[in-house]
Amino acid sequence: MLFFQLKNRNAIITIKQIAALAGVSAGTVDRIIHNRGQVAQETVDKVNAIIEEHDYKRNILASNLALNKKFRFAVFLPHYENLEYWRSQIEGIMEAEEEYSKFGIMLDYFFYDFDVASFKEAIKEVLEYECDALLFAPIFYEESVRFLKEFEKKNVPVVMIDSDIKSSDHAYVGQDAFQSGYLAGRLISFAEKNERQVLIFKIAREIESTSVYLQRIDGFYSYFNDHQEITNFKFSEITIKDSGINQMNLEMFSGINSIFVPNSRAYIVAQFLEENNIKGLRIIGYDLLNENIDYLNKGIIDFLINQRPEKQGYLGINYLYKKLVLQEETDRTNYIPLEIIVKENYSPARK
Repeated sequence: MLFFQLKNRNAIITIKQIAALAGVSAGTVDRIIHNRGQVAQETVDKVNAIIEEHDYKRNILASNLALNKKFRFAVFLPHYENLEYWRSQIEGIMEAEEEYSKFGIMLDYFFYDFDVASFKEAIKEVLEYECDALLFAPIFYEESVRFLKEFEKKNVPVVMIDSDIKSSDHAYVGQDAFQSGYLAGRLISFAEKNERQVLIFKIAREIESTSVYLQRIDGFYSYFNDHQEITNFKFSEITIKDSGINQMNLEMFSGINSIFVPNSRAYIVAQFLEENNIKGLRIIGYDLLNENIDYLNKGIIDFLINQRPEKQGYLGINYLYKKLVLQEETDRTNYIPLEIIVKENYSPARK
């Protein structure tokens, strides 16, 4: 039996009592609450009006916990031990897990390395696992599309974090990657009116073919395409392998005024500039990694666009909690607000 609790009273009210107030059957109320089946709009409005008027809230403890009901969520993410960004995602997920465990939520974790072979092996385990919901980071785009198509046979809620696959009907919690790149373009444009040479410095590994990385670059260029009046900027691109500071040389930065790093590795560029005493270049990157913060405080990195990975992880589980446990209707897309962090407004509390 499902229960509702009146916020301002101690009474516990059943669905049958809700039905009696509305003059309909308990089955009809249940269908309206869970959005199942066809119910006349007039009846839907009547039942919802009664619930709203009396400020009823579904009493999860009285219903699900009375039945000792468990909800198993699969968490499918990259390994995080040596990567601060993904470690922050896990911290947010674990915070939500602790908060919602009293409602019967249990999490099982599936991790993969940053290569396609490891990802495919992990997919097999996730597809074999019986779960009620999935939280997923679709790092490898094509493989993720195929995985989601197969996973949809389970008919359970899915929420993606960090990267979105817009062709799917699943939920997403994270940044609008295109808009974050567009914002980076705007920040770069805040420069003197003389000609500016802008270097897009791509520090890539295999996974950087993902949509989020490419959308940031696309958004960056789109800012200048949308502002044709800005004619004094010239652009070039360089790609090096992840952590490949030994692949960098002074010639790369000859004549450069501003640098856009479309991922969290701006600190690698900043380290090279510091070691070679190159000054006066504007650097824009992403994420409040400790290394990035160090160079932000030194004044070598000028702007960091923060995408709050810990909040993404937390809100991903929160979404599934609302969708599955509370059975609430929720928005498919949940964008994290874009934060512009500079030396003067950085606070450790933001992490």
